[in-house]
Amino acid sequence: AVVSTQSGHYGREIQLECLDILSEVLHKFGTLVQSQHEKVQAALLPLLVNTRVAVRKRTSVAIGFLVQTESNTLFEELLNHVMGNLMKPNKYVQSYIVCVNVISRYAGHRFGERLKTIVPKVAEFAQTADDNDDLRESAIQVLESCVLWCPREIQGFTSDIIDLALQYICYDPNYNYDAEEDEYDDDYLDDEEDYSDDEDMSWKVRRACAKCLTAVIQARPELLSDIYSRVSPVLVSRFKEREQSVKLDIFSTYSALLRQTGTCKNIIVAEDEMADISPLTQLASQVDSIIKGLQKQLSDKKARQSCFMLLSDLVVVLPGCLAAYVDILIPALQNSISDKTNSSNVKISSLTFLRTLITHHSPEVFSPYLSSTLACVIGAIQDNFYKVISEALLVSEKLVYVIRPSTSNPATTSPPKTQEHSVALFNATLYRLKEADLDQEVKERAISCMGELISHMGDILQPQLGIALPLFLDRLRNEITRLTTVKALTVIATSNLDINVDIILSETFPLLGSFLRKMNRALKLSTLELLDKLLLKYTSSISLEIISDLINEFPRLISESDLHLSQLTLQLVSRLSQTIPQSMEKIPESVLPAALTLIRSPLLQGSALRAMSDFFCSIVKSGNSNLTFVKIVQHLTNPVYNPSPATQPANSPLAVHKQAFYSTSSCIAAMAINCATPPELESVVSKLLECLKSSSKSDSVHLFALLTLGEIGKHGDLSQHEDLQNAIMISFNSSSEDVKSAASYALGSISVGNLNLYLPFILSEIQGNTKRQYLLLHSLKEIITSMSGHERSITILKNYVPDVWNLLVRYLDCTEEGSRNVVAECMGKLMLIDHEALLPKLLEYTSSSSTHAKSTVVTAVKYTVVEEPQPIDPMLRIHIGQFLSLIDDNDLNVRRHALVTLNSIAHNKPVLIRDHLDEILPRVYKETTIKLKREVEMGPFKYPVDDALDNRKAAFECMYTILQSCIDKLNIFQFLEHVELGLKDVPDVKMLTYLMVIRLINLNPNAIVLKLDNIIEPLRETFQSKLKDICPIGQEVEKAYELKKNAMRTVVALKKVPDAETHPSFVDFMKKIRANKETDHLLDEVLKSNQRSQEENPMEY
Repeated sequence: AVVSTQSGHYGREIQLECLDILSEVLHKFGTLVQSQHEKVQAALLPLLVNTRVAVRKRTSVAIGFLVQTESNTLFEELLNHVMGNLMKPNKYVQSYIVCVNVISRYAGHRFGERLKTIVPKVAEFAQTADDNDDLRESAIQVLESCVLWCPREIQGFTSDIIDLALQYICYDPNYNYDAEEDEYDDDYLDDEEDYSDDEDMSWKVRRACAKCLTAVIQARPELLSDIYSRVSPVLVSRFKEREQSVKLDIFSTYSALLRQTGTCKNIIVAEDEMADISPLTQLASQVDSIIKGLQKQLSDKKARQSCFMLLSDLVVVLPGCLAAYVDILIPALQNSISDKTNSSNVKISSLTFLRTLITHHSPEVFSPYLSSTLACVIGAIQDNFYKVISEALLVSEKLVYVIRPSTSNPATTSPPKTQEHSVALFNATLYRLKEADLDQEVKERAISCMGELISHMGDILQPQLGIALPLFLDRLRNEITRLTTVKALTVIATSNLDINVDIILSETFPLLGSFLRKMNRALKLSTLELLDKLLLKYTSSISLEIISDLINEFPRLISESDLHLSQLTLQLVSRLSQTIPQSMEKIPESVLPAALTLIRSPLLQGSALRAMSDFFCSIVKSGNSNLTFVKIVQHLTNPVYNPSPATQPANSPLAVHKQAFYSTSSCIAAMAINCATPPELESVVSKLLECLKSSSKSDSVHLFALLTLGEIGKHGDLSQHEDLQNAIMISFNSSSEDVKSAASYALGSISVGNLNLYLPFILSEIQGNTKRQYLLLHSLKEIITSMSGHERSITILKNYVPDVWNLLVRYLDCTEEGSRNVVAECMGKLMLIDHEALLPKLLEYTSSSSTHAKSTVVTAVKYTVVEEPQPIDPMLRIHIGQFLSLIDDNDLNVRRHALVTLNSIAHNKPVLIRDHLDEILPRVYKETTIKLKREVEMGPFKYPVDDALDNRKAAFECMYTILQSCIDKLNIFQFLEHVELGLKDVPDVKMLTYLMVIRLINLNPNAIVLKLDNIIEPLRETFQSKLKDICPIGQEVEKAYELKKNAMRTVVALKKVPDAETHPSFVDFMKKIRANKETDHLLDEVLKSNQRSQEENPMEY
């Protein structure tokens, strides 16, 4: 009925209503009425030449919804009709141009196939529209839409589109700008003499051009340098635009350019040293013209807010760039903040920019304007609107550092009027701190601001502390404000100034102790940090009675379920042992048992293990008779020497978990070196050596003895024990693989203490003893790894580098992969010591006929690339392409090792590969498509095996890493084609591609919109699959559930994509997810998980 109404026999108003209804039906139920699509299209096409403009526009909207779901045949007929009419002169050209604009937006990739024909014609209309500004605007809007929705296909036309947009962004034939104010000699301006129009519509053209340039900036981040040289000067020259709406769009375009630069900033900075011209350098050279262009606009109330937003983006991207222009900016800011006629939004924007300005410049820049600026900010603190107050308090926190730039020497670093300014700001903040009926945001920021004030000016504000500190105590008792107060007190406790907080200290500690019993993890972490700072700064004011109750709370915090919390607790106990040694009386019964349980955990490592080691050293140094070195060692070794069911892991021949041996030996070695007397150290070493030589001792005891001797020997010379080397070598013959590995580690570690004695022995053993070769190579690796991090050790090791290198070369093509990996790591570390001599030698082996040698060589490069700058980097950057060319090798394993190395480089030092990505990426993409499937018979069963799976996983891992570190070098649509392949691959690859999609949603959401249909379909298949279909083996059901959960995280992330909520496929997909009980529950679970993460880490969201 609705379609038949379009025949024209009905009234015009009915026709318009029917078009609206039809649009809604096609938008929401397009797939359900596919049988009617041909009739709908036949009815709509004649209306494109209707005499009424409103009918033509609504017809274009309906066609846009139609093309989303119509068949390819109908779509081709539609395009042929529209393009046929565009190619011949007619008075409805603009109607067809608008229709093309809508089609390009809704048809996406299908429309992209016709761009080679469409774009030149549309550009021609833009150039030859004469005085038809509406037609010119529509044509430029088509080009903008093509850039946004068909960015891959439009790439060949991008330069021409930029030229066209630059030409007409200056198109203003009815206005004569003052030539003296023009900062840019605009070659693009087309002088059209004697042009006049009573209703000037040229502003629409300029607005369309600004939006078109914004689309180019967002879609093509790799063109930043070209955009800064061609587009930026023209945009700056157009800041003088007379039409307000167009001016704001131009500001918005330039802000988009700055934000795009900020997105790629880390990449740009990384390669800045090696590039002659970078976008940041180009931007820095244009700052002066930007400020001159904005100077006049700052006096315009309507444009001022947009100016401040643009300048905020500028100073974030280029910190310190506005130091020379503060004399222009500060008066404008003060005027904007103080003017009572300004709206709250303008004030908030002004305060936000002021805070950004202070944050990204040195405090001295603002000293001449401090008094007047402070008066404005205090006035804003007294404002009636809570958001203005909140933003003013944030600015006040930054102004504290302008009032007094440094507290290192208060007598000499306090500028004039410091006290006057401090008291004024204190009184304004105190007024808000006292108020109880304020918005939560204002309360928290008042507390934070007061914390900064007292921390930085507590000596000046000493008389006022008696008022402020009790208020902090009250806020600690309030559940809503206690976390913010704890953080503010931490700031005060870390101050360089001598701030007396005795009036609240005795009441604060019981409150802090109660916080350690709360479920709020963030509160517990902040409380432990505050306690540590208080103990360090106010030791003399803290009594043993205050601490005693606090110690009782520590044991429950020390657990493998939260290693970070355990680490902070152990560090706090270490601090206690140093500041209040008498408090250690309670430790043997309270904290020590918890620590001894945690040290047996298989999860203890890294910073938590270092905290554990420091804890044991500290309590031994405290002098408590129950915490002596001997007694602590007895506690630690008892589970090893006397295993029991309570300490021994289930189904394990070892006394404790394998990681517990490493943890325990590390702690004992630290105590032996730092706390033990020489006789005690000698006694420990002798006992361990005796246990090692005793054949009656268990493997656990041997393992423990070897690891502990190794740890001690790494920090001291044990060569006086002449039988130590022989005892370790005997352990190489043990039946236990764990003991052999520990013997290898011990031999390498004791060699660090006396390299001249042990290294020649190890080198000779490697050559003469093939059975122990793998273990001895590990010993050599331990030596190189331990010594390559210290300059003094490197000097000693350098004498042996030629001999070690020559030995390693012999094992480049060793048949045993484990040995080759060790050789590769040793070679990589050695190159850091003498790269000029060794890198050319390594390069020679990239053309070796041995596949083993090539895989070893490319793996060695992985160990050469570390995050910190190294002397080898410039030389490696030149030759890295030769190493990574092995991604194209014929051997599967060589390619896999090359991909793993590429991933490591892209993560640690992407600047090394950026110049080679054009050659590298096609090889990586090729690897994502290779599948080598075969069947393996295992008894009566046959199992499918894919020999290329590891390579595909490695390739996708490379893509994921490169996406983060080198996005500006990627053709994002070519990249997405291979992501789509990964979405249909095995579960392990799917997991990686889900992460890539989520990352792309944050980095380039427009690209995701275009591929939404292709992304949704594989996700739909994952949810429809049963767990046993995804992972048929019973033990992998949990893995299959995790796959679905990650797929749902991707769906949740897709909801953030612009226009996703109105995309028919996505809307239908979400309805089906909600209709299914399993997926609905999974969606709710993911949403709750995201909410918890956001609450715990708000800075990441």
